[in-house]
Amino acid sequence: MTRHLTDSESETERVGTEVAGQLVPGSVVLLYGELGAGKTAFVRGMAVALGIDPRAVSSPTFTLIQEYRGRVRLEHVDLYRVSGRELDDLGLEELVTEDAIVVIEWADRLTAPIGEARTVRIVDRGGECREIFVD
Repeated sequence: MTRHLTDSESETERVGTEVAGQLVPGSVVLLYGELGAGKTAFVRGMAVALGIDPRAVSSPTFTLIQEYRGRVRLEHVDLYRVSGRELDDLGLEELVTEDAIVVIEWADRLTAPIGEARTVRIVDRGGECREIFVD
């Protein structure tokens, strides 16, 4: 496990860029963190590493799944408003393909594991300070 301490949103994005640089298509990243912890900022950083305009990345809270295209397709999932049977009907397993990386915000809502996944926990330490743990 690696630990990162960030003092700004751009530093949180930088950690996301570093993590994405270690991934290959077919990878899954599970993001954990409270509301406002910086999960979407982390995903913006991932987008940079994958050749995606980070300005295109927003929290898919209402759409549930956003797809971004770059050198590698990024499937950005937000489970904040999903639970129980709705979660089973999303078909998240089908997103995991050899030509995409899947990142799931609010992964604590998953009822079953999805493949071999990297785990990222973001802890808000107050102000702009975040502690990020990457497994």
